[in-house]
Amino acid sequence: MSNALNTITVNGVTYNAESYANTQTKTTKEQELDKDAFIKLLVTQLQYQDPLDPQDNNEFIAEMAQFSSLEQITNMTDALKEINTLVGNIDTSVLVGQLSGMIGKGVDWTETVEAADEEGNPVATTQDFSGIITGVTVADGTTRVMVLAEDGSTHQVDIANIGKVYELTETGETETDSATSTVTPSSAI
Repeated sequence: MSNALNTITVNGVTYNAESYANTQTKTTKEQELDKDAFIKLLVTQLQYQDPLDPQDNNEFIAEMAQFSSLEQITNMTDALKEINTLVGNIDTSVLVGQLSGMIGKGVDWTETVEAADEEGNPVATTQDFSGIITGVTVADGTTRVMVLAEDGSTHQVDIANIGKVYELTETGETETDSATSTVTPSSAI
Protein backbone atom coordinates (compact mmCIF):
# COMPACT_ATOMS: atom_id res chain seq x y z
CA MET A 1 0.00 0.00 0.00
CA SER A 2 1.53 3.28 -1.09
CA ASN A 3 1.13 6.52 0.79
CA ALA A 4 3.05 9.79 0.97
CA LEU A 5 5.38 8.40 3.63
CA ASN A 6 6.71 5.43 1.63
CA THR A 7 6.92 6.87 -1.91
CA ILE A 8 9.46 8.96 -3.74
CA THR A 9 9.02 11.05 -6.88
CA VAL A 10 11.91 11.25 -9.31
CA ASN A 11 11.61 13.19 -12.58
CA GLY A 12 7.84 13.26 -12.21
CA VAL A 13 7.51 9.49 -11.68
CA THR A 14 6.40 8.15 -8.26
CA TYR A 15 8.12 5.00 -6.96
CA ASN A 16 7.85 2.88 -3.82
CA ALA A 17 10.66 4.32 -1.66
CA GLU A 18 12.07 0.95 -0.57
CA SER A 19 12.12 -0.49 -4.11
CA TYR A 20 13.71 2.66 -5.50
CA ALA A 21 16.38 2.70 -2.78
CA ASN A 22 17.24 -0.94 -3.46
CA THR A 23 17.77 -0.25 -7.16
CA GLN A 24 19.93 2.81 -6.42
CA THR A 25 22.26 1.28 -3.82
CA LYS A 26 23.25 -1.86 -5.70
CA THR A 27 26.90 -1.84 -6.70
CA THR A 28 27.96 -4.56 -9.07
CA LYS A 29 31.10 -5.37 -10.95
CA GLU A 30 29.33 -4.26 -14.13
CA GLN A 31 29.19 -0.71 -12.77
CA GLU A 32 32.96 -0.51 -12.30
CA LEU A 33 34.98 1.16 -15.02
CA ASP A 34 37.41 -1.49 -16.19
CA LYS A 35 38.98 -2.17 -19.58
CA ASP A 36 35.85 -3.97 -20.85
CA ALA A 37 33.67 -0.98 -19.97
CA PHE A 38 36.17 1.32 -21.69
CA ILE A 39 35.99 -0.73 -24.92
CA LYS A 40 32.16 -0.77 -24.81
CA LEU A 41 32.15 2.99 -24.35
CA LEU A 42 34.55 3.48 -27.26
CA VAL A 43 32.53 1.21 -29.58
CA THR A 44 29.30 3.00 -28.64
CA GLN A 45 30.97 6.35 -29.28
CA LEU A 46 32.05 5.19 -32.74
CA GLN A 47 28.59 3.79 -33.56
CA TYR A 48 26.79 7.00 -32.76
CA GLN A 49 29.19 9.57 -34.13
CA ASP A 50 27.87 12.10 -36.63
CA PRO A 51 28.81 10.91 -40.15
CA LEU A 52 28.99 14.53 -41.35
CA ASP A 53 31.35 15.44 -38.51
CA PRO A 54 33.28 12.26 -37.61
CA GLN A 55 35.54 11.99 -34.63
CA ASP A 56 38.96 13.57 -35.04
CA ASN A 57 41.71 10.97 -35.59
CA ASN A 58 43.84 12.55 -32.86
CA GLU A 59 41.04 12.08 -30.34
CA PHE A 60 40.62 8.45 -31.40
CA ILE A 61 44.36 7.78 -31.05
CA ALA A 62 44.39 9.48 -27.62
CA GLU A 63 41.51 7.29 -26.43
CA MET A 64 43.27 4.15 -27.71
CA ALA A 65 46.42 5.21 -25.84
CA GLN A 66 44.37 5.65 -22.68
CA PHE A 67 42.90 2.19 -23.15
CA SER A 68 46.36 0.71 -23.66
CA SER A 69 47.63 2.43 -20.51
CA LEU A 70 44.63 1.19 -18.52
CA GLU A 71 45.21 -2.39 -19.68
CA GLN A 72 48.94 -2.23 -18.83
CA ILE A 73 48.24 -0.81 -15.37
CA THR A 74 45.67 -3.55 -14.71
CA ASN A 75 48.12 -6.24 -15.80
CA MET A 76 50.90 -4.69 -13.71
CA THR A 77 48.65 -4.58 -10.63
CA ASP A 78 47.80 -8.26 -11.05
CA ALA A 79 51.49 -9.14 -11.44
CA LEU A 80 52.42 -7.15 -8.33
CA LYS A 81 49.79 -9.01 -6.30
CA GLU A 82 51.29 -12.32 -7.44
CA ILE A 83 54.83 -11.15 -6.59
CA ASN A 84 53.70 -9.98 -3.16
CA THR A 85 52.19 -13.41 -2.44
CA LEU A 86 55.35 -15.16 -3.66
CA VAL A 87 57.64 -12.96 -1.52
CA GLY A 88 55.43 -13.53 1.53
CA ASN A 89 55.64 -17.30 1.02
CA ILE A 90 59.44 -17.17 0.64
CA ASP A 91 59.81 -15.02 3.77
CA THR A 92 57.71 -17.46 5.77
CA SER A 93 59.68 -20.46 4.47
CA VAL A 94 63.02 -18.86 5.37
CA LEU A 95 61.77 -17.92 8.83
CA VAL A 96 60.42 -21.43 9.48
CA GLY A 97 63.79 -22.83 8.39
CA GLN A 98 65.63 -20.56 10.82
CA LEU A 99 63.29 -21.40 13.67
CA SER A 100 63.48 -25.15 12.97
CA GLY A 101 67.18 -24.98 13.86
CA MET A 102 66.13 -23.95 17.38
CA ILE A 103 64.10 -27.11 18.10
CA GLY A 104 65.42 -28.82 21.23
CA LYS A 105 66.95 -25.62 22.62
CA GLY A 106 65.90 -23.84 25.77
CA VAL A 107 63.99 -20.61 25.53
CA ASP A 108 62.95 -17.79 27.84
CA TRP A 109 60.02 -15.63 26.82
CA THR A 110 57.56 -13.12 28.21
CA GLU A 111 53.81 -13.03 27.83
CA THR A 112 51.32 -10.33 28.67
CA VAL A 113 48.65 -11.68 31.00
CA GLU A 114 45.34 -9.88 31.47
CA ALA A 115 44.02 -9.85 35.03
CA ALA A 116 41.65 -7.76 37.12
CA ASP A 117 42.61 -5.58 40.06
CA GLU A 118 40.68 -5.42 43.34
CA GLU A 119 38.09 -3.10 41.77
CA GLY A 120 37.61 -5.32 38.71
CA ASN A 121 39.52 -3.08 36.30
CA PRO A 122 41.63 -4.86 33.69
CA VAL A 123 45.35 -4.86 34.41
CA ALA A 124 48.01 -6.17 32.04
CA THR A 125 51.10 -7.74 33.56
CA THR A 126 54.05 -9.46 31.95
CA GLN A 127 55.27 -12.83 33.13
CA ASP A 128 58.50 -14.62 32.32
CA PHE A 129 58.45 -18.27 31.25
CA SER A 130 61.06 -20.89 30.34
CA GLY A 131 60.82 -24.10 28.35
CA ILE A 132 62.10 -26.18 25.47
CA ILE A 133 61.27 -25.45 21.83
CA THR A 134 59.47 -28.49 20.39
CA GLY A 135 58.33 -27.23 16.99
CA VAL A 136 57.37 -24.40 14.66
CA THR A 137 53.87 -23.48 13.49
CA VAL A 138 52.43 -21.03 10.99
CA ALA A 139 48.79 -20.07 11.50
CA ASP A 140 46.92 -17.15 9.97
CA GLY A 141 50.18 -15.80 8.55
CA THR A 142 51.85 -15.66 11.99
CA THR A 143 54.90 -17.80 12.71
CA ARG A 144 55.27 -19.10 16.26
CA VAL A 145 57.40 -21.66 18.08
CA MET A 146 55.82 -24.48 20.06
CA VAL A 147 57.28 -24.64 23.57
CA LEU A 148 57.01 -27.22 26.34
CA ALA A 149 57.13 -25.09 29.49
CA GLU A 150 58.85 -26.13 32.72
CA ASP A 151 55.43 -26.84 34.29
CA GLY A 152 54.55 -29.29 31.46
CA SER A 153 52.13 -26.99 29.63
CA THR A 154 52.44 -26.33 25.89
CA HIS A 155 52.56 -22.79 24.53
CA GLN A 156 52.59 -21.18 21.11
CA VAL A 157 55.08 -18.35 21.53
CA ASP A 158 55.20 -15.40 19.16
CA ILE A 159 58.80 -14.91 18.05
CA ALA A 160 58.66 -11.26 19.10
CA ASN A 161 58.23 -12.40 22.73
CA ILE A 162 61.38 -14.56 22.81
CA GLY A 163 64.02 -13.10 25.11
CA LYS A 164 66.75 -15.74 25.02
CA VAL A 165 67.51 -19.03 23.27
CA TYR A 166 70.19 -21.31 24.70
CA GLU A 167 71.71 -24.76 24.41
CA LEU A 168 70.66 -27.24 27.06
CA THR A 169 73.47 -29.24 28.62
CA GLU A 170 73.61 -31.84 31.37
CA THR A 171 75.05 -29.26 33.75
CA GLY A 172 72.43 -26.63 32.99
CA GLU A 173 71.93 -23.99 30.34
CA THR A 174 74.61 -22.54 28.12
CA GLU A 175 73.56 -19.32 26.45
CA THR A 176 73.84 -19.35 22.70
CA ASP A 177 75.84 -16.57 21.09
CA SER A 178 73.45 -13.64 20.79
CA ALA A 179 74.19 -13.32 17.07
CA THR A 180 72.90 -16.86 16.43
CA SER A 181 69.99 -16.75 18.84
CA THR A 182 68.41 -13.60 17.49
CA VAL A 183 65.57 -14.30 15.10
CA THR A 184 64.59 -11.44 12.86
CA PRO A 185 61.04 -11.58 11.52
CA SER A 186 61.09 -11.50 7.72
CA SER A 187 58.83 -8.45 7.66
CA ALA A 188 61.58 -6.45 9.42
CA ILE A 189 64.26 -7.33 6.84
